[in-house]
Amino acid sequence: MRVVVVGATGNVGTSVVSALASDPHITSIVGLARRLPDWHPDKTTWHAVEAATGDLAPHFAGADAVIHLAWLFQPTRDPVTTWRGNVIGSTKVFEAAARAQVSVLIHASSVGAYSSGAKDRPVTEDWPTHGWPGASYGREKAYVERVLDVFERDHPNIRVVRLRPGFIFKREAATGQRRLFGGPLVPQRVIRPGMIPFVPDTPGLEFQTVHTDDVAEAYRLALTRPVSGAFNIAADPVITPSVLAELLDARLMPVSGWTLRSTVAAAWRMRLVPASPDLVDLVLRMPIMDIGRAHTELGWRPRRSSVDALRELFEGLRTSEGMDTPPLSPDTGGPARIREIASGVGKRP
Repeated sequence: MRVVVVGATGNVGTSVVSALASDPHITSIVGLARRLPDWHPDKTTWHAVEAATGDLAPHFAGADAVIHLAWLFQPTRDPVTTWRGNVIGSTKVFEAAARAQVSVLIHASSVGAYSSGAKDRPVTEDWPTHGWPGASYGREKAYVERVLDVFERDHPNIRVVRLRPGFIFKREAATGQRRLFGGPLVPQRVIRPGMIPFVPDTPGLEFQTVHTDDVAEAYRLALTRPVSGAFNIAADPVITPSVLAELLDARLMPVSGWTLRSTVAAAWRMRLVPASPDLVDLVLRMPIMDIGRAHTELGWRPRRSSVDALRELFEGLRTSEGMDTPPLSPDTGGPARIREIASGVGKRP
């Protein structure tokens, strides 16, 4: 089986490529990314192309399957750019996959595609996917779901799978995620138990996480098993302020949602952090997912807990972990993170 992975050098892409390379049923992997990596896994050839603007046809020719992972989280201050990269780029990937007559298309959706929901009643895959309209991430993930609805109607001969994971972490992606969401001013080495004084005990601050390698296994299973449709992907337990406080050896402090959002908004307006305050709204409103279908139909079960995934993130932050790919390399930010500061902290990707 020849597989094309679009967005193959990021947090999820690197683990997906590794999982596919270890599968004897996968004969070759074509990794597509905006910038070529110095990482060379087995069975893999690399090509530099941007989904929204590049010509995908030569890279999709002869492919049996396409896994679409590419996504722009930044620049949060320019939603037109993320819309072009994410919505227009995804549409171009789907159209190219249809023209190439692939058998399987697997798309990286997200818990962020779901409409708001209660935290005490886990939702299954039939929960509405209209996102949270106030956040670009939610709007774009939801819109691509609609694009994929039309694609499935028009191309019934292509098996389509959508994976909707929670927050995805691994040690090697820690520095890259710090750049995307924390920014250049985050003091990585103090993110350890006993060094953070408190965790905000905010109503609705509950979310699900999963280790990147476990997500990669879900992609491998979705590719090699005769399944279709959407699958929620997350590990137990649900991350609550109490779980975070125990992990960080910190105390809980009551903080309202308004206060938490206002604090992030002030830091964002002052260009101290790249993460938009709209992401706080998204997290506080997103539902908790039921993972039963992934267990029973996909045959997927995580090998690591959600706490394990978070612990790896924190350990990776302290030691500036990364990989030899531009999105994950510790060198991408430049000496003393100068390139991150010069980019405007959330202004440019």
